[in-house]
Amino acid sequence: MAEFVARLNAVIINPLIVLLFALAALVFAWGLLQFVANSSNDEAREKGKKHMLYGILGIFIMVAAVSLINLVLNTFGISTI
Repeated sequence: MAEFVARLNAVIINPLIVLLFALAALVFAWGLLQFVANSSNDEAREKGKKHMLYGILGIFIMVAAVSLINLVLNTFGISTI
């Protein structure tokens, strides 16, 4: 069972978390680009701020997910592959 969980983590969960982390970083970068490019348009700057906030929240959630997964794996003595 431990080997199955370790393989599941290595093959499915970790790549999914990396993909979502990259997506959150892209959302943040897009928001930053909108914020800087539309410095004269207040409505577009607000949109950029929201995208940056969503990107930061996504990054925070991914870091928390990785931390929680590692905590559970270490608690039960399951080694990662």
